[in-house]
Formats: sequence, C-alpha cells, structure tokens
Amino acid sequence: MEETEFDTAATAVLARLEQALDVCTADVDYELQPGGVLEIEFGDGSRIIVNRHAAAREIWVAARAGGFHFRLEGGRWVDTRSGAELFESLRRLASGQAGEDIVLA
Repeated sequence: MEETEFDTAATAVLARLEQALDVCTADVDYELQPGGVLEIEFGDGSRIIVNRHAAAREIWVAARAGGFHFRLEGGRWVDTRSGAELFESLRRLASGQAGEDIVLA
C-alpha cells in the first residue's frame, strides 16, 4: 500500500471512530492529537490510545489489555495476530475499561 493510500484510509477510520465516540453514551472523553493520535479517556482515568503508524502502514492500539496492530485487508482493519476487526476490538477493550457495554457504531 502506498503512503498516500494509507494516509487516506487511516484518516477515514480515525474520523469514523471520532463520530462513534460522539454518540457514545458512556463516560468517555477523547481528543485527536496532531499526527493522528486519538486518546480515549475513561471515568477512572484509564486510557486507550489509537494511532496511525505510517512506517508499518498500521493502526496501533494501546489499552490496559495490551497492544494491538491492525492492517487494512480487503477494506477492513484487522488485527495482525487474531484477525479481529478494529471496531469490534475497540468495543471490547473500551467496554472492559469502562466497566459497561460500549457501542461504537
């Protein structure tokens, strides 16, 4: 994948995640930092960091449960180890940290 193609896809998925967080009813705050780093903070002060890693052409997620790498395959961002989809993984991770079910539409 070319760098410009990755940049476009990564920007789109981060924007989609921001939209999902906008309508989320759980106690979460978020901020998109320069360079494509999205910080999601929960009521207990814990965080999930989602960032674009241009050199690897991946989206990286750091959560209390560990670190995860997602690569664009067939139009979907999938975990390089488990094959899980990015939004489903984020939903599971965020729900665990928030202590309540979080929906990321």
